[in-house]
Amino acid sequence: MKYTDTRDKSVSVNFRTAVLNGMNAQTGGLYIPKSFPKLDPDFLNKVPEASFRDVAFKMAKPYAEGEIPDSDLESIIQDCYPFTAQVIPVDSVSYILELFHGPTCAFKDFGARFMARTMSYFNRGENDNLHILVATSGDTGSAVGSAFHNVEGIDVTILYPDGKISPLQEKQLSTFDGNVRALKVNGTFDDCQKLVKTAFTDVDLRKKFRLSSANSINISRLLPQAFYYMYSSLVVRNRIPGDSKIENPAIIMTVPSGNFGNLTSVLIAREMGAPITGFIAATNSNHTIPDWIATGKYEARPSVATLSNAMDVGAPSNYERIAAMYSLDEVKNLFASYWTDDKGTLEGIKNCCEKTGYIIDPHGAVAWMAWNEIRNGGMEKLLKGEKNDYTKPGLTPNVPFWAESVVNKKAVNIILETAHPAKFGATVEKAINREPSMPDRLEKVLSLPDRAIPMEKDYDSFKEWLVSNL
Repeated sequence: MKYTDTRDKSVSVNFRTAVLNGMNAQTGGLYIPKSFPKLDPDFLNKVPEASFRDVAFKMAKPYAEGEIPDSDLESIIQDCYPFTAQVIPVDSVSYILELFHGPTCAFKDFGARFMARTMSYFNRGENDNLHILVATSGDTGSAVGSAFHNVEGIDVTILYPDGKISPLQEKQLSTFDGNVRALKVNGTFDDCQKLVKTAFTDVDLRKKFRLSSANSINISRLLPQAFYYMYSSLVVRNRIPGDSKIENPAIIMTVPSGNFGNLTSVLIAREMGAPITGFIAATNSNHTIPDWIATGKYEARPSVATLSNAMDVGAPSNYERIAAMYSLDEVKNLFASYWTDDKGTLEGIKNCCEKTGYIIDPHGAVAWMAWNEIRNGGMEKLLKGEKNDYTKPGLTPNVPFWAESVVNKKAVNIILETAHPAKFGATVEKAINREPSMPDRLEKVLSLPDRAIPMEKDYDSFKEWLVSNL
């Protein structure tokens, strides 16, 4: 498999180069596979469906072909996933995909653990350390820190916006030691991401250090997130006859979206044969992509702080990958898009709990609100020609090709629950007047000492720190 660049299609590199470089320092572009191989229909149509690990191996194999032998890849997959994604039905046509059963209770464990083991595999025999720089608006940093902690030959520096993530998320970031350290930046996530991207294109810095990324900028973080989309769509397809008895329904994925890496991963899963019909991109008040879909103009803007902080991204990196894979017309054909504010997020937590008994986190709540509006008349109004005001919370005035399947009750939905609600206990309590139970692995973090280092948002200060400390 060869990988090209979102900004220069003449680029052609192998998996190892794409993984260890993170992004193309010459162009600033992101690596993307030149093609997306289809999985064998016999494998996809198995009843019961294959296990999560089997799905992961089958999907990863073509991307690492010729660079990681099958036996080594199987070992990587086994080591990555002592946990799985869990599909929870909450009504006859709605499923919650729980992605918080890994060590840091967030979906990013799936990508970060695969990336860490893949990088470690490719880094064997190198004389100097590989330095990972990662910006996080919430859960990425803790997942990356956990995945790379004490991995020989690799150092990790995590940048997060000071005061703009939940207290528990900050504890998960600020308590690492050894080869993992955290910088609390006096700014926003976009400021953190800008520092990282600038470092990658700094020729002088790259002469001094081997740098790579661990955001969804890195293809080895992005590809494994496609595993759970494939797996969950197969699980739901096989459940539908018993749950809703809808014949050949459209399976729609609702993805709470910030940097749009997770949504890019579901596009990859669909390209590889996952029985997914379409997508709902659900965002908070940082609605850059819904506005792009509504107007045809992509306009990055400063991020604003919300209750669903992992989605507080005003300049989503993976817009480049989506735009490289599809034209705007194709995006409009596949996607519905939706955004809500903090009031809507709290309403989503409350509504989901009241209607189903399920306690959902603020990010999943945004997705729940999107699906509810679409299935309860929102899509029907768009089909009838009503035009929503895209500058206000709600559905973007866009009608995907699968719209009529929703109106005709021929669709089911999978909602991504990207983090355990206990990570946002105060917000959940505000919505439903009780805190969610806290897993032991989160409770243990609260007693650890903070080690985060303050950092200003100007690049010169950041570079000076890197040169002095890496």
